[in-house]
Amino acid sequence: MAYKPNLQRTWWLQHRFFRAYMLREATVLPLVFLLCSLLAGVYSLTSADAFIAWQGFMAKPWVIVIHTLALLASFYHALTFFQLFPRVMPIRLGDKSVPAVVMIAAQWSGTLTVIALFLWLFGGGL
Repeated sequence: MAYKPNLQRTWWLQHRFFRAYMLREATVLPLVFLLCSLLAGVYSLTSADAFIAWQGFMAKPWVIVIHTLALLASFYHALTFFQLFPRVMPIRLGDKSVPAVVMIAAQWSGTLTVIALFLWLFGGGL
């Protein structure tokens, strides 16, 4: 007879670690909306009327709120990923491991570099 654990639907509420894990996994929801919005924008490039309609949709306050949530969710996801990375994939140089704080700082500086490059390239109209 196989062992079947009895898990309730709220199992993840029992411990802080599980709640943080579920929140991290839920960050995909606003990101899916953002990606669908961007795909709709690419599709709307087929005609001027469709593009104007897409711009009107993107200007709606609730869409801006969801996209702001997507940005915050992305930063939370990056924060948790960067903290886990040194434990999951330690980097060794010779006999020594690269300290976790150095790995995390390098990941954040890469992220900030990409953001700065994006703002430099496309920020003129923002």
